[in-house]
Amino acid sequence: MPEADRDRGAEDPSERINRELIELLNELRVALPGVQVLFGFLLVVPFNQRWTDVTDLQRDVYFVTLLLTAASTAFLIAPSATHRLRFRAHDKARLIEISNRYAIVGLALLCLALTGAVLLVADVLFGTREAALVAALTFAVFGGLWFVIPLRMVLEGGQDKKRAGAGPAA
Repeated sequence: MPEADRDRGAEDPSERINRELIELLNELRVALPGVQVLFGFLLVVPFNQRWTDVTDLQRDVYFVTLLLTAASTAFLIAPSATHRLRFRAHDKARLIEISNRYAIVGLALLCLALTGAVLLVADVLFGTREAALVAALTFAVFGGLWFVIPLRMVLEGGQDKKRAGAGPAA
């Protein structure tokens, strides 16, 4: 058993909840700059001189991507706001549970927003067919790295623990 797992086994429930909350908030600090840069980029795009030359598809992709980015920002910042408003309520376990959900939804929306941004730029540069291919690959990479692989690890980890007789996955 790795040392970190042994140390976590010695945690009392309060220590575990405090650690999990700190880990969650630190993870969000990594995601937020990316979504903020994307949102800033999208806010200035329509003010570019060439914006009048966009197709209906490009305009629609832009607007959907802008909305996805705004929604992603809302969900990724929500855990911090919730923590700030509820931190003295002595309900950190619930705070972690809801904040974890917010973060997952925020990341899913960010995956879609990044795919939309790539679709928009690739369509302007290369055309719709090439843009669709690049966007599909972008979605596959983000979706695979952020969701498919981690979820597969959870499923496989649960199977490994069951085979070893260690009980259900943590």
